[in-house]
This record gives sequence, C-alpha cells and structure tokens, in this order.
Amino acid sequence: MQLPWASWITIVTLLMYFWVIANVGRARGKYQVKAPSVDGPPEFLRSLRVQINTSEQLIFFLPALWLCAYWWSDQVAALGGALWIVGRVVYALAYYRDAAKRSAGFGIATLASIGLLLGAVYGLIR
Repeated sequence: MQLPWASWITIVTLLMYFWVIANVGRARGKYQVKAPSVDGPPEFLRSLRVQINTSEQLIFFLPALWLCAYWWSDQVAALGGALWIVGRVVYALAYYRDAAKRSAGFGIATLASIGLLLGAVYGLIR
C-alpha cells in the first residue's frame, strides 16, 4: 500500500521541524547563549521551548498520522496532518512573540492530533 499524501505531510513536518531547530541556533547566536547552556534571556528561552514542545508533540503526531493513513484514509490523514502543521507554525510564531499567545496554535495542533488518533481507531474498527 502506497501512502503518498502522508509521506508528503511527513516531509513538510520535518522541514517545519528543521526551521524550528534553526531558530534555536539563530537565537543562540543572537543572544550569545553558548552550548550546552539552555539558560538565557526570555527571547532565547521562547525559541527553545518551541523546539522542545514541538519534539514532544511529534512523538504523538507522527504515529497518529501514519496509523490514520494506513487504517482509514491517506487523504484524510493528510488533511489532519496539514492542519497540525498549520497549528504548529501558528504556535511557534505566536510563542516567539509572546508566550501567553501560544494557545490558539497549540489547540489547533492538539485537535488535529486527536482527530488523527480517532481516525486510526475508526479505521481499525469499521
């Protein structure tokens, strides 16, 4: 079984994650936070938290994406995956500016992940 849509979403997800990682590197240089230190000004800490939280979310998102694609629908999984990516970008851009404004993006991505998990369950039991 080929799953091209979930594959493309995975590629875009990894590119988005690379962008998040690169932003931490840029923040390290800009705010002179030398590795391995993870302490610095709030602007650096916000970049780091975006990267850490995105890592945590990937652990739930990627299996849910692929299970939904395999057991139910590649296209449905891709829609949920695209929504997750949009949510994570909204989250990151908001968090970089002000940590208190990250909730909308977090909510979008979380709902997308839960939807993918439910889609996988639906596909398994139908």
